[in-house]
Amino acid sequence: MAEADFPSEFGHFRIHGFEGHFDDGRLEECLALVMGDLNGHPPLVRIHSQCLTGDVLHSLRCDCRNQLTAALERIAEAGRGLLIYEHQEGRGIGLMNKLRAYALQDQGADTVEANEALGFEADLRNFAMPAAILRHFGLRRVRFMSNNPDKIAALELAGVEVTERVPIEMPPLASREAYMRTKKTRLGHLLENS
Repeated sequence: MAEADFPSEFGHFRIHGFEGHFDDGRLEECLALVMGDLNGHPPLVRIHSQCLTGDVLHSLRCDCRNQLTAALERIAEAGRGLLIYEHQEGRGIGLMNKLRAYALQDQGADTVEANEALGFEADLRNFAMPAAILRHFGLRRVRFMSNNPDKIAALELAGVEVTERVPIEMPPLASREAYMRTKKTRLGHLLENS
């Protein structure tokens, strides 16, 4: 939909805006930040789901902002790579429902239990659009920064080979200990420190 230069504190990117229209009537918007030439050996790639509370407001309930920053730093260090920022707040339940889930977590529910108590699945995200964006850029092989096996499976199902999973794990904090434990034990995330 749009493309422009995007200088940032991490280096110079090109920013691309994408819009996806799905059979279920859903409209999704994504951004892609591209640094350097993506051709040649598999570039570093991160698919990051929007987290207003973490990414913008620096919440310590999650590790989202830390993962976003680490991914941008690693891409800048490599001099090339792609970060897809998708609009799927709160594992796809939206901002207001995420805040309702926070309230349930304050009462003792974990993130999965809170989502389910609100009538949602543990994770509603769909990674079809990020896979389509990778194909748009001609990427069939990537070095993927993620701890989430569902994202890896979605890319491989879409025909994108993950040649290397690059862990993106943050140091433990007491404020997010239960959150990280739930990601590992209930959602199967590939974490060593939780």
